[in-house]
Order: sequence, then structure tokens, then C-alpha cells
Amino acid sequence: MNAVVVLNKPKGFTSQETVTKIKKILKVKKAGHAGTLDPMARGILIVCINEATKITPFLMELEKEYVFKAKFGISTNTYDADGKIVRVVENFKLEREQVESVLEEFTGEIMQIPPMYSAVKVGGKPLHELARKGVEIERKPKRVIIHSIKIESFEPPFVTFRVVCSKGTYVRSLCYDIGERLGMGAHIVELTRTRVGEFRVEESIELEELKSLLSNDLQPSAFSFQPKKGIFSIDQALYFLPSITMQDYIIPRFLNGNPVKIPSGIVPAGWVKVKDIRGKILGIGYGNGVIIKPERIIWEEG
Repeated sequence: MNAVVVLNKPKGFTSQETVTKIKKILKVKKAGHAGTLDPMARGILIVCINEATKITPFLMELEKEYVFKAKFGISTNTYDADGKIVRVVENFKLEREQVESVLEEFTGEIMQIPPMYSAVKVGGKPLHELARKGVEIERKPKRVIIHSIKIESFEPPFVTFRVVCSKGTYVRSLCYDIGERLGMGAHIVELTRTRVGEFRVEESIELEELKSLLSNDLQPSAFSFQPKKGIFSIDQALYFLPSITMQDYIIPRFLNGNPVKIPSGIVPAGWVKVKDIRGKILGIGYGNGVIIKPERIIWEEG
């Protein structure tokens, strides 16, 4: 079984715990996710199975959309409701126009400092391990892009936001920074990843649904090329890449990791899906005119 599962991750599980659950359900040994989602968050977690793990870096590049509910006036050490309260601001006044004006400062390319309670590694150790020992270290700011951020609902002290952002964005840090900019602090009480690229939470699959598919005598191997809710083939999951067809006689050279000249015409610049004349995906290559350099070779039956 080679597939990409677009899961609606339930609240209360780490991304890795969720991957482990899927491996047990599908009875597969190899699986990995394409972008961490906090334990307190729910929503889209893309899980790649077997050969699909080779396309994880490409899926991680897709933009993300989140909806998060912030509570102003209280800051926590984790920047969310699971943490310890470290600051309380009493008798503050929160105006919608005030918040909207600040949002302009958090749109476009911005610098973010990762929270201490995160999976970022420093010296080989995740920050959250150091944080739990009471150790706080200096973190390097990282550049991210906030494509858009807007208010969905305004009910002080609660404000719900919808944000579209690049990979690597820490929504908890975004909430914290907005609260600090307003001088009253804030933390996240609810967080949902609603979209990754064109994968939407409305079209994702629940863990229980995944179990029921298998209990209905449907074999995991049948998922490979059959479109089902939240389950995609490798080819389908790479919808955002252009594709080229490779003739049979030059396929062995590509599969052996050698650059291939395409005699049939111009190759799109950048990453491309490579298929045989029957439409079977062979891998991902990098095109630069008439040459394709193999980057990922995908071995699928059929």
C-alpha cells in the first residue's frame, strides 16, 4: 500500500502518536507525517504511507491555513491553554479596530522566534525537553510568510482568527506576538489546521472512518489508486506538480538515477512528476529545459 492519508487529527495526540495509530490500523511499517500539528490542535495531518514517504518534503512546502481562537489578557509559558499562566492583565479594553490595525504588521514576510515548547532542535535536543527542565535558551528568529490574517469573530476577551501562512509558521508564536504588541498578552485556546495546499479538512478522514474501511473487508492495497475520502495515490497527492511522460526505452536510465534527455520536447523548469506511457508514476525529477535529473524514484507495482 502506497498512499497519502489526509487525516483530521483529533485533539490530545502528538503528530507522531497519530502516525503510530495509523500504522497499526493499516498494518504498515513505514509512515511519516508532512508537518507537525500540536497535541492541543486538531485538523489536517498529512500522513504518507510506504513509498509515499518519499514525497513528504514536497507536501511540506504547501501553504497552510489555520483557524485559532485567542484569549487576550492572559499569557502562558506554552502560548496555549495547556501551559502555565505567567502573566495576567486586568481591566484592559480590547477594540476590534485596534486588533485589525495591528494585524497589518503581521502580514507578509515576518520574523518569528520559535516557542520554547516546540519540536525545534538546538544542539540535537528538542526545545520542549529543555523547557520541561526549566531551561530557557536563546532561539534564532526565522523568516516566515503570513499571506493573510483576518478576524473571524470578535467576542472579547476572545478573538477568532483565520490565517494563511507558509510552512514553518508557529501559530502559537503569532498569537503571542499579537498579544504582546497590544500590551495585554494572549494565548491560544483552540487551534484547527483547516487546509494544507488544496487538501481541506472537510474532505479529510477521521481515524474511526479509517478503521471502518478496513473492517468492511477492504484491503489496504486497494487504496492505492482508488479515490476515497481523505485517501490519495502518490500521483493524486502531487496535484501541484506538472507531469511529463517518459518513453519506455529511457526509463531504466532515469530509474538508475541518471539525468535523462527528453527527445519529445521542452521540459518544464523546476520539479516535475515523471510517468510512463501508461500513466504510472515513476518519480520526481528536476527539469531545466530538455534534461530531467532524478530526485525521488518511486517504486509502485502495476
